[in-house]
Amino acid sequence: MKVFVLGGGGREHSLGYKLAQSADVDGLFFLPGNGGTARLGENLPISPTDVDAVLAAAKEHKPGLVVVGPETPLFAGISDRLTQEGFRVLGPSTKAAMLEQEKAFAKEFMKRHHIPTASFKVFTDIASAKHYVEGKDSPLVVKASGPALGKGVIVCSTPQEALAAVDKMMAERKFGRAGDRVVVEERLVGEEVSILILTDGVNYITFPPVQDHKPIGERDTGPNTGGMGAYASAPLVDAPLLERIEDEIIQPVLAGLQMEGIGYRGVLYMGLMVTQEGPKVLEFNCRFGDPENQPLMMLIDEDLLQLLVDTARGRLTTRRVKTRPGSALCVVAASGGYPGVYEKGKQIRLNVEENSDLVCFHSGTKEQEGKLLTSGGRVLGVTAFASDLREAKERAYAPLEEKRIYFDGIYFRRDIGDKGIRRLANEL
Repeated sequence: MKVFVLGGGGREHSLGYKLAQSADVDGLFFLPGNGGTARLGENLPISPTDVDAVLAAAKEHKPGLVVVGPETPLFAGISDRLTQEGFRVLGPSTKAAMLEQEKAFAKEFMKRHHIPTASFKVFTDIASAKHYVEGKDSPLVVKASGPALGKGVIVCSTPQEALAAVDKMMAERKFGRAGDRVVVEERLVGEEVSILILTDGVNYITFPPVQDHKPIGERDTGPNTGGMGAYASAPLVDAPLLERIEDEIIQPVLAGLQMEGIGYRGVLYMGLMVTQEGPKVLEFNCRFGDPENQPLMMLIDEDLLQLLVDTARGRLTTRRVKTRPGSALCVVAASGGYPGVYEKGKQIRLNVEENSDLVCFHSGTKEQEGKLLTSGGRVLGVTAFASDLREAKERAYAPLEEKRIYFDGIYFRRDIGDKGIRRLANEL
């Protein structure tokens, strides 16, 4: 089967890495791909948001499955269009993707179906939003309702900070039309974790819990990024907690979608806060995470193609995905200056022997005149598997610390996985 993977980051490289292991894959195409995906298949210089160009390429190459990596093509209607033209797609419809595209929609959906989340209000005018904030004396979170490339959430410690956040979104229009509606919600206290499932809208397959690291600085300091690393399975979520997440969140979400006549075939990513009262939903994403996907692909011990095809066909049986016993951890190597201004075109040294326990997933790389160069803020995701989390961390960091992986200005956090390692140590 030929497979299209839409996107060009580490998530798409890791999907391609796992798909390439399937005996039933006889052609991988990445739109547009990167320097790493070029080694697995063919990169097509097509933007995944150019629906017409993607459709034309699909008609030419005739893939048996199209896997949508990032969220923007989903919002643009790529799944609807390709499905209408007879192609099998792993990725929800535009209507279903509203769970990620519009935070106000997601919050109101959760309220209707009694899914635990932070208390909230939605505002369309700045005066009402400010009046609400001024009446609160507890920490708040202010969110632009529309898509803002992961930057439209401001966590506030004081009412003054929340008022400034409202101004930034609704008066200064820092996030454009994404700030037409604003969600103001209580600030939850606890520890974050992500749960991903494949679902055909009725049944689902659960992946191991994963924790990522958004801030640029160690100990979670500094501005947020797309993610500086991740590890799985996260020790925070034990068997009883995972069962509770399924009972209180996953199953009610799927039941709510069915009740509202919203079909869903694809990945559903739930960003959760584990509070003293239990797990609560922070956000939904309608696709695999990045860099969360990298350690997950190292853990999965079954044919990914079959899983994705069964999802797209609506043939799933509810269960947990099969995994190798152990842990996987990804460290992101970023360009100096990221998430602010950074330079591109730095030559990359990759002096590592990759194997089933160590893979360098490419995010912002490109091949040019036989050289591998940086082309983005997040450049590589060095990902390792081992029998335990501590060893996985050591394996992932070794080539970075020894400069076998290097480029001018390279930056990476040195504390990825420490939270999970400490939790395991305290349980002994």
